[in-house]
Amino acid sequence: MSINIQFIEDKINKMLAELERNAMECVMDEKIDKKHTNIYMKPIVSAKKILLNALDSIKMAEKLAQKELS
Repeated sequence: MSINIQFIEDKINKMLAELERNAMECVMDEKIDKKHTNIYMKPIVSAKKILLNALDSIKMAEKLAQKELS
């Protein structure tokens, strides 16, 4: 059983793009001061790290599975 890594990667990249759009909106909003910008950015940064780590883990698991099948 093989998982479709490309499909997962595409979906994660779409989520990352949305997070980056949200981050840019936050940074460009002149009504929000620096302190609140940082507060709003923390969950965005955390979500990005989680998504990237998840993708790395999925890729690693797929590589290991392929080695076992070989």
